[in-house]
Amino acid sequence: MSMGNAHEADSPPPEPGRGLDRATIESLVPHKDAMCLWDEVMAWDVERIHLRADNHRDPAHPLRSGGVLRALHLCEYGAQAMAVHGGVLARAAGGAARPGLLVALREVRLQVARIDTLPGAIECEAGVLAAGETSQQYAFRIHHAGQLLAEGRATAMLR
Repeated sequence: MSMGNAHEADSPPPEPGRGLDRATIESLVPHKDAMCLWDEVMAWDVERIHLRADNHRDPAHPLRSGGVLRALHLCEYGAQAMAVHGGVLARAAGGAARPGLLVALREVRLQVARIDTLPGAIECEAGVLAAGETSQQYAFRIHHAGQLLAEGRATAMLR
């Protein structure tokens, strides 16, 4: 899985705190169409991002298996939150995020077995734990209607 985007910055830099729509998210990350899991950035700053998605009930969700979208796939949502934040920060600085590769998940805790039956949107809060020239680490927490669904840490190596 890639964690970032090498596309040219072809739209205005996002402003901290301002929400972003799905089209803007897709311009920031390599994930496209149904594999772009987040629908909206609700808020962000240099240290964290808050996102929302409502696609987990879609019968055609690309991560479904046997008609079920398992909670384990929330790790991909968390990793993509990291990629979106990296893309937002790079665009705000006048550039594009370096592509990356998810290399580790740590301390992942899942509170449910599946997410495809949950009504309404899911939300993620992700924050930078460490960032350097060659890697970054984030913590993520994914909620639904105030209930914690998953939390953990993700590390990506940047190319």
